[in-house]
Amino acid sequence: MTTVRSLFFVAWLYLSMAIFAVGMSPLLLGPHAGAMWVIRNWARFVLFGLRWIAGVRVEFRGLEHRPTGPALVAGKHQSMLDVIAPFAVLPDNCFVMKKELMPLPFFGWFAWKTKMIPVDRSAGSKALKDMVRHARARLAEDRQILIFPEGTRQPIGAAPDYKPGIAALYRDLEVPCVPMATNSGEHWPAHGFRRTPGLVVFEFLPTIPPGLKRAEFMARLETELEGASTALLGVRRADVPGLSSQSSVTMPI
Repeated sequence: MTTVRSLFFVAWLYLSMAIFAVGMSPLLLGPHAGAMWVIRNWARFVLFGLRWIAGVRVEFRGLEHRPTGPALVAGKHQSMLDVIAPFAVLPDNCFVMKKELMPLPFFGWFAWKTKMIPVDRSAGSKALKDMVRHARARLAEDRQILIFPEGTRQPIGAAPDYKPGIAALYRDLEVPCVPMATNSGEHWPAHGFRRTPGLVVFEFLPTIPPGLKRAEFMARLETELEGASTALLGVRRADVPGLSSQSSVTMPI
């Protein structure tokens, strides 16, 4: 049954991408807000299907730590869901993405319109400089920049491999960094099509203030992000007694 439900959800996912990207493409001619509206509502549409087709609920916790102004968000990356879900709760999210995705029809067009931050991984130090330059411009627009410190999806249990990009952004932008833990890989693995019913949690952790030395920042980020993500493995809503509506929300809402 899980396999059948997973196949139906995959069909739902790609059909929704076509409906929103193609059907709403005229909004690419309008202001930034229109394109962000498309992405935000597509994210909620995906979460709706994920719950009712695949049996995977998504819950956001630690909303008191969620940034609403310019900030850096460092997320654990276990699943494609990590890219989609934050759009449902962050006011004006943009994320650091592979430059190779930008030319793709519709997907790349919406990424360009909403000013996502492309990174050419083969460009070395120039890539870091370009990323910081783009990120500084997005922060000036009061946006939240989401970056995955490991650069790519990692299966559960893989050893952490944090790249220098997050340290460069933290140092040069001089803004708070909000870690975002998750257990998404338990129910939407890094690879494969099976979606296992259960609860995916995205948890915003207490803000790391700007100004720490690089080594101190990287050690703190990895310790807090990895520790919180590990703690979420096997989590159920009942595992957190007294959880208030102010600190969490289950999607779709």
